[in-house]
Amino acid sequence: MSARSKARKRALDMLFQADVRHESITAIVGAEARRAAGEPDREASWLYAREIVDGVTDHRDEIDELIMSYAQGWTLERMPNVDRALLRLAAWEILFNDEVPTAVAIDEAVELAKEYSTEDSSRFVNGVLGRIADHAQA
Repeated sequence: MSARSKARKRALDMLFQADVRHESITAIVGAEARRAAGEPDREASWLYAREIVDGVTDHRDEIDELIMSYAQGWTLERMPNVDRALLRLAAWEILFNDEVPTAVAIDEAVELAKEYSTEDSSRFVNGVLGRIADHAQA
């Protein structure tokens, strides 16, 4: 697994925890930073995970607005927590990280949805992110 794939998993964990536990993302990131300091071999994945989480936090309103626009018939509150975190993570990569090809961001999110969410989540995540990608290219 590449360092960026590991970073996406770590970012997903942090976004999910903050959402489910109703804790501040700052507290979650702080705990993860302390953990990462004790594991120097994971530094590369930690740095990108932090960049993702910071990016999602900085652009959350815009990201959430796009997700709600393109998740036809679904509110953010109705989505499984994992799907919501994945959509935010991948939407940030698509919209704000020029280093990551759109297809990679979508594929990685779909694979994480297959691993951690419901049977239908991968199709849902793929569809919403595809529409966000189309919006970004317009």
